[in-house]
Amino acid sequence: MAFAQGSRSRLAFGVESTFGSAASSYTNLPFNSHSMNLSKERVAGNEIQPDRMPRVDRHGNKSVSGDVAVDLRDTAYDSLIESAMLSAFSTGVIKVGTTPKFLTLEDYAADIDQARLFTGCSVSTMSVSMAPNQMVSATFGMVGKDMTISGTEKTVAAGGVGEPFDAYSGALKVADVDGIGAASALSIITSVDFTVTNSFSPTFVVGSDSAPALEFGRAEVEGTVTAYFEDLALVNRFLNETESAIEVSVADPSANTMTFLFPRVKFNAADIPVDGPTSRVVTLPFVALYDDTELTNLKITTA
Repeated sequence: MAFAQGSRSRLAFGVESTFGSAASSYTNLPFNSHSMNLSKERVAGNEIQPDRMPRVDRHGNKSVSGDVAVDLRDTAYDSLIESAMLSAFSTGVIKVGTTPKFLTLEDYAADIDQARLFTGCSVSTMSVSMAPNQMVSATFGMVGKDMTISGTEKTVAAGGVGEPFDAYSGALKVADVDGIGAASALSIITSVDFTVTNSFSPTFVVGSDSAPALEFGRAEVEGTVTAYFEDLALVNRFLNETESAIEVSVADPSANTMTFLFPRVKFNAADIPVDGPTSRVVTLPFVALYDDTELTNLKITTA
């Protein structure tokens, strides 16, 4: 008897032309792990019986959710980034927009020839983490409409095969708003993490157990910068409520780059604990706000 192995699993995606209708073509999606699943609400009866035991328990509304964790690569995840940004790349640049992009994801277990097809999926959250001595990682938090199971896999095109971005090939700058272009890269940064939160959620109606649409909220972009405590330059940006800009770029061995620009941020803390006898680190959480010049709170550029 064969059991499905993680090492024999494949994840693929396709772009839907209509929400909830399976895509017509699919591309391989390199991934580290995923937790895609269908869940159902439970609808229980409320009657009271003298033996104390319930009689009715039914399945209610269906929805899809899960995280897809990856090592970020050039072009391989453009469709997922576009779904997270509610926008599209144009000449290598994408900014936060208002147009949802829906995907179909296929989870295929090759060793038992079974596939789960998740439809009507969008990226509700996109988290990116950059730190020394690691690949740049991203986690796409998906929300979707429905799932079906099939013994027939989709025909899947090869996906991005480039090497992942790494943090030691990049640089980070912090400057006043509109001054990031002239700023010098900082050599004291120990990590940068940020999350884009769209708050996608299914909208259920009478007469259907799956959502006819997904609603979404504001594009909340928040993150954290950690740095060695060298002086008060970064701390003062918090103390003085100085509106700042952050730009962080990463690269792969083929010199492909991805640059994340937060054109207008506020630092909302500057904690500097003593955790032991080694170097002290300042932790600076930030929120990214709409910028009148860039017309976005996050701009991603690939080259």
